[in-house]
Amino acid sequence: MNLKSFFDPIPEYVIEQDYSHNSFFNYIHYHGNVFPDIKGAQIALIGLKDSRGVKMGDTVERASAEIREKLFHLKKAEALYKVVDLGDLKIGSTREETIQYLKSVGEFLMKKQILPIYFGGTHDLDYGQYLSYEGMKKLVSLVTVDAKIDMEEEGQASEIHSQEIILHQPNFLFNYGHIGYQSFLNDKDLVNVMEKLYFDHIRLGSLKNNLKDAEPIIRNADLLSFDISAIQSSDAPGALDAQPFGLSGEDACQICRFAGMNEKLSSIGIYGYQPYYDDNRNKTASVVATMIWYFIEGFYNRKDSLSFKGSEYVKYTVSLDTKPSIIVFYKSKRSEKWWMEVPQSDQDKFERSMIVPCSYKDYQMAQTGEIPERWVNAQLKLF
Repeated sequence: MNLKSFFDPIPEYVIEQDYSHNSFFNYIHYHGNVFPDIKGAQIALIGLKDSRGVKMGDTVERASAEIREKLFHLKKAEALYKVVDLGDLKIGSTREETIQYLKSVGEFLMKKQILPIYFGGTHDLDYGQYLSYEGMKKLVSLVTVDAKIDMEEEGQASEIHSQEIILHQPNFLFNYGHIGYQSFLNDKDLVNVMEKLYFDHIRLGSLKNNLKDAEPIIRNADLLSFDISAIQSSDAPGALDAQPFGLSGEDACQICRFAGMNEKLSSIGIYGYQPYYDDNRNKTASVVATMIWYFIEGFYNRKDSLSFKGSEYVKYTVSLDTKPSIIVFYKSKRSEKWWMEVPQSDQDKFERSMIVPCSYKDYQMAQTGEIPERWVNAQLKLF
């Protein structure tokens, strides 16, 4: 595959700025006059410019450059970065062609164990992020962070893309999780649909009470899709559909750090930034850049091997008076995170571990004789 043919270089005015010696910019390889060598890379930054998923997206093509300016000025963390910035993905002649570019590039990179970080563009482009897993012959889990549940029956692509993913054939979606939706912005029928399909979902109010409740859901994701409209407009005004209520910028960064630390997560996209709506200091671009920084920080702090038969985990067996008679839990000695076993159907043709992330609360619930809802939903999806 000629990877270079899919990309435009980073604009010169971004590259030629005066960056300090310890800036993020000076510790990565980037697409300027020369396309970077991806050999040995672990993370690839990819800017997106396609705006056809929304009606008013006149400044979306500038989004990736504005985010890069803020990101490149941030200080490098302690980790030894193996990061490349491939530049901006070329815009196809149609939106569908751009989606196919995303699919091809994402699949190519992930097969080489390189994690793509997409930023800019409209939220419907996560359909291409999802399709990049199609050839992997396994079920995957997607988590979306968004103020709205984009499963409308008709409308702009940005309003129906989650439904496109769920209805795509062949179906390789094991679980869909939605974090941070706002009840007054969504049809209750859509929430009911998620419940009937046993999809994980946390509304904004519950999430604000305890952000850590989202961590097991994020830890179960293979890919994460983040619409910045989920962040309150006081922190991130630069969105077409910015809302007065939402996650704080700090919340968004913590979610990205959770995602970065998830050993099984292999791609992330942060979508929906529109410079036209941002303030005169490009506050939203700063928030997105910091989210990317925290994701990379989390990535370089991954601790768990996910090899549950090893000595890195403590195994707990909880006896119940109902069926199932026992539930097995695992706790990591390194990260202190929890998982639990869910019986797998013999007919399951996909290779998938049936040890799913959970919380200490789930373990405590099982000790009282109750079956955790997370266990029930996981098993219902298997049969």
